[in-house]
Order: sequence, then C-alpha cells, then structure tokens
Amino acid sequence: MRIALGISYDGSHFSGWQTQPAGSSVQDALQRALTEFTKHPVPIWCAGRTDAGVHATAQVIHLDTAVDRAAQNWVRGLNSLLPRNIAVQWARRVPDSFNARFSAISRQYTYVLMEHSVRPAHLPHLIAWSHQRLDVLSMHQAAQVLLGTHDFSAFRSAQCQAASPLRTVHAISVERKGALILMQICANAFLHHMVRNIMGSLMQIGKGKWTAERLATVLQGRDRKQNARTFEPNGLYLTAVNYPLEFQLPTGNNALPWWQLANGSDTYHATHPH
Repeated sequence: MRIALGISYDGSHFSGWQTQPAGSSVQDALQRALTEFTKHPVPIWCAGRTDAGVHATAQVIHLDTAVDRAAQNWVRGLNSLLPRNIAVQWARRVPDSFNARFSAISRQYTYVLMEHSVRPAHLPHLIAWSHQRLDVLSMHQAAQVLLGTHDFSAFRSAQCQAASPLRTVHAISVERKGALILMQICANAFLHHMVRNIMGSLMQIGKGKWTAERLATVLQGRDRKQNARTFEPNGLYLTAVNYPLEFQLPTGNNALPWWQLANGSDTYHATHPH
C-alpha cells in the first residue's frame, strides 16, 4: 500500500533534504526510522527538496510498504524512532496514483526575519536577520511583479537541474507581524535557490538599493549574474504543500510554527490557491 506522511523538521543540523553519502540529511534520518519501523528498506519521495539549513512545517512524503498500521501508530511509532528535530505530523493511506512531488498543485515557503541593530543570540538558525531598517511596503509592492507565469532563469542556481525555468507564482507577500517580517510565496513549483534568490532581491529593495523597476528588469533579463546575492537559508520554511481534494490529505498545519505562537495565534492555516 502507499502511505503519505506529513513531516516537520528543523533543518539547522542537516545537510538538506536529499540523501548524502555520510547519512546526514533529513531523508537519511527518516529512512533509518522507517526501516526500523517497517522492518524492511523503505525508499521515500518528497514534495520539495529543501536546502541545507532550510526547515519545514509541512513537508509531504510518500512510501510503499506491506505494513498495515493505523494512522496514529505510524505517527507515534515513527516519532519514537526519529531525532527530536524531525516529527511526523499525520499519516494517510493514499491511492497508488498519488505522488508526493508530481501530484502537488502548489507549494508555499515562508521567510521569517528579525530586524534589529544587534544580531539575535537566540534561534540563530531559525530566523533571518537584518541590522538595517527595511521598507517592507516597497518590498511587498515590488514583489507583485513576480506574480504569474515567468521564466525565472535569473532566480535559479547554476546547479539547478530543472528542465524548464518556467514557474507560476500564485501569491507573494511581505508584511510585518509584531517584531518579525514575514515573506510568503506560493507557486506551482520552485527552482533550486529560487526563493532564496527572490528574497535576496527583495532585501535590496527593502534597503533602498534597488527599485521595483530594477526587479522587473532582472526578471525579464533572465540573467542570474544581474541578480542579487542568494539570501541565507536561516529563517526559511516550507509551510504548505497543496494537493487535489481527491486525495483527502490534511489541509491544516499540525506543526504550529513558533512565530505564530509568538504573535498570539492559536491556529495556523496554510493558503490553498488553485
């Protein structure tokens, strides 16, 4: 049978999602726990391969197994075998047609940034930081040029293996939430380093070094060399993966992000554009 799992993790001490020879990735840790739980090797596939240092509150994976367990047993059993910085949030049996990556309609990422004259000593890997005051309204307004379907060659890394640079951005916003700044972006899919490169550009706008017109020119120019530096992975989270309703997967986010707690919210709902 095919099983889908919702996964949250702190990526600070992992070398990204994808398996590594040293066994130091999120995928490696999950596969070790799954092998122990099912008593057989378990290949897994994910919705989105996050970089080293990037986190997730709503990663989705699927696997095939003959082990038949109740959903709560998958959650509790695997969490007892996983390190504390990875947690299974939910488990569902899905049809064989489901694929964690290719069945996804969209993915959403969130950057969490603190603006302060002194770098924060706490949560150093879980939050991005700017010592300079940022013009958040200008960042938000400029970001709207990225909406729709575009060639994002100027925002992909040289190592990107995607066959096409075309991606469709459904929504993007930059806003203040108490002491924090949140940049949220939802698209059908993302290129390698695309979110980090977009954030790098928006930071230039927030600091007054770029205009919105410059961002549009970079997008249209399709030249990575004309873009800003790739922004740090600290503070970047995969916060939603959306699927067709036919698969009946959870639409809420069980892994309540710490920044929502900090802002006094008792619920967190990911956006689900279609």
